[in-house]
Amino acid sequence: MLAARTGAAGSQISEENPKFRRQSGLSTGGKDKSPKKASENEKDRSLSPTGQTQLRARQLALVREVEMNWYLKLYDLSSEHTAAHTAGMPHRNLGKSGLRVSCLGLGTWVTFGGQISDEVAERLMTIAYESGVNLFDTAEVYAAGKAEVILGSIIKKKGWRRSSLVITTKLYWGGKAETERGLSRKHIIEEIVRAMTHVINQGMAMYWGTSRWSAMEIMEAYSVARQFNMIPPVCEQAEYHLFQREKVEVQLPELYHKIGVGAMTWSPLACGIISGKYGNGVPESSRASLKCYQWLKERIVSEEGRKQQNKLKDLSPIAERLGCTLPQLAVAWCLRNEGVSSVLLGSSTPEQLIENLGAIQVLPKMTSHVVNEIDNILRNKPYSKKDYRS
Repeated sequence: MLAARTGAAGSQISEENPKFRRQSGLSTGGKDKSPKKASENEKDRSLSPTGQTQLRARQLALVREVEMNWYLKLYDLSSEHTAAHTAGMPHRNLGKSGLRVSCLGLGTWVTFGGQISDEVAERLMTIAYESGVNLFDTAEVYAAGKAEVILGSIIKKKGWRRSSLVITTKLYWGGKAETERGLSRKHIIEEIVRAMTHVINQGMAMYWGTSRWSAMEIMEAYSVARQFNMIPPVCEQAEYHLFQREKVEVQLPELYHKIGVGAMTWSPLACGIISGKYGNGVPESSRASLKCYQWLKERIVSEEGRKQQNKLKDLSPIAERLGCTLPQLAVAWCLRNEGVSSVLLGSSTPEQLIENLGAIQVLPKMTSHVVNEIDNILRNKPYSKKDYRS
């Protein structure tokens, strides 16, 4: 997924603060380069750009299915041998598009090209892939572009079929020059929609979405796309966890029902706050102890941060009763929201990733009674205008 970030032009704000991870995105996929008959070419030309894109998406899906069936037949296997089936990884549609993504994805923010070595990055991707994860998220700014390179190198080294993966990337803080970063309102609403449409029509991507855009901006982008016969966004990347709920639970559902935009969420553990490691302060080896993460440390030691830690202690008995860890409960809580297409995980060790992937086993236990218990402890459930009217 390719992304274009939004914000004030010329801003010097660091990407490391998640407050400014605001961007647009598009999901890339393989391009069918097989020759077509003249009649097929004439038929394609008679379609609108959006129609052509939908046709290519259906063709790609068919190619993926044929390719998988061929592979299984070649090695005398059945669908039960696929990673997704073996791992029991659920897949969901990305918004109302036809793109199927694993409900858990692997993110590369902070870790790839920075906090972890290339060897650990490969181990993390291998664990995720073998667990049925098909969605991998990155951005041009992560580790100054290294994260994208490492991600691509690992895929090439492992020999994974590109058509079996959904890769998302994002744009905005691409370079130091004024022409290499920043998007004005005009860019967001018109030029970016046109650029994304061009990229998709050229076969360089299959879908595009946004990240950290307001509901109004997304709606305007959709309106412009429809007005000028271009391709609208299919998803929004948004922060979502126990302590951040408003946008994903109130604003995005309305967009989903109106224009089909889905939700891909990040930071399910609130940058590690929900992991439980900050219950007694900030450990020296933790991310919050680093100089560049002073903002995270301030958040943890603040009065609100202490209240959050107390709530996490109250949630621990629920996790124990369900036979899971607090992080697994937090990830499963995100997944229980059917409006969320995929939750992006960020892990620095294989052990962390394996633990977080275990949230899949907790999901069936997230009954309405359990969810109500959690809401009673958090006391931060947002309400829409419809709720107030009722």
